[in-house]
Amino acid sequence: MSLSKKSNQTKCRRFSSPRRFAFVAQRGCYVLLPLLDSPVTSRMAAANTLQDLSSLPVTEKMSECRASLTKPCVGKMNGKSEDRPLPSSVALNPSLVETEKPEGEKATVEVEYIESENLNDVDDADADADADAVLKSVLAGLHSKDWVSVCDALNNVRRLSIFHKDAMLPMLEKVIPLVVKSLKNPRSAVCKTACMTSADIFIAYNDHITDLLDSLLTQLLLKSSQDKRFVCEAADKALISMTKYVSPTLLLPKLQPCLKNRNPRIRAKASLCFSRSVPRLGVEGIKEYGIDRLVQAAASQLSDQLPESREAARTVLLELQTVYEKVHPLIKPETASSSSPSPSQEEEQTPEAEPITWEIFCQSKLSALSAQAVLRVTNVVAVTAQEGLVTTGSSS
Repeated sequence: MSLSKKSNQTKCRRFSSPRRFAFVAQRGCYVLLPLLDSPVTSRMAAANTLQDLSSLPVTEKMSECRASLTKPCVGKMNGKSEDRPLPSSVALNPSLVETEKPEGEKATVEVEYIESENLNDVDDADADADADAVLKSVLAGLHSKDWVSVCDALNNVRRLSIFHKDAMLPMLEKVIPLVVKSLKNPRSAVCKTACMTSADIFIAYNDHITDLLDSLLTQLLLKSSQDKRFVCEAADKALISMTKYVSPTLLLPKLQPCLKNRNPRIRAKASLCFSRSVPRLGVEGIKEYGIDRLVQAAASQLSDQLPESREAARTVLLELQTVYEKVHPLIKPETASSSSPSPSQEEEQTPEAEPITWEIFCQSKLSALSAQAVLRVTNVVAVTAQEGLVTTGSSS
């Protein structure tokens, strides 16, 4: 009896004795190891356990870790409590993680820029679609957040403008603001397609879009001056189509405010459009529009920052000088009658006989500095100076 009681007491003492444990990290898993009284024994036990653990496959260790460690372990190491978060599956085995690529690398989408003469009718482009169905889908496509869908919708607008002009006309009030929105799109492919769409709209509808032209004109001027090269070229073509197919009497009032824009590049592009539109007025159109208004607008660009603006202004002023001299021919002295008129007839004929030259006209309509700049461009000052030198030399 005494021996059995003693053995039971020994067993109780063995299980009730305080034990110490330590957490050891091994390849992303935490292993609970007992700390024995003997340091040598403790180190040997830990080494054997870690060696057995390292021989296991990674997947088994992961499953064991997931089964046993569902929450962060809280234990005492060196007398301090520490929170040990679970390692992520990425850290455990990178090969098991599915590598996700950005959307741009998953599928490369190529946008085809189709010239106007190569566009097909909507019926030819899609056998299952007709013009009415495409008309209904255009607005939804232009509102889409998918840039490829927006490009497709813009190309459909081009097809409808070319092949179904009358059917598209009532929708212009809704379509053009969406084209302007596409011009502001950060994707260059959408911007270029929108520029090509604008050119086709100008060709198809001419003066029908003048009421909707302000925002479209501003964006085209901006894109032609500040964007990538292939977008600039498409915007320039759209502006050329605008000055070619839109009536200059309706276009010039839209262009004149752009000549005073704060951005010098926008002013330069607007000056080029201005110089292309003025000759289209013709002599009678310039007279009706007001040659003085055109001279003042062109003179303001002679002192502009960029050479493109100044060169465009010179072109316009030379054109206006030619028209003015056709409308107001100079009265030469030899054409007057040789008979000496009476004093009363002289007083009546003096205002009619006195020629209103280009120089006098510019000085009457412009400030002194602007008139001097205009006359220098049109070579009037040079001719006058030469005549003065000849007169001075002969008198001496």
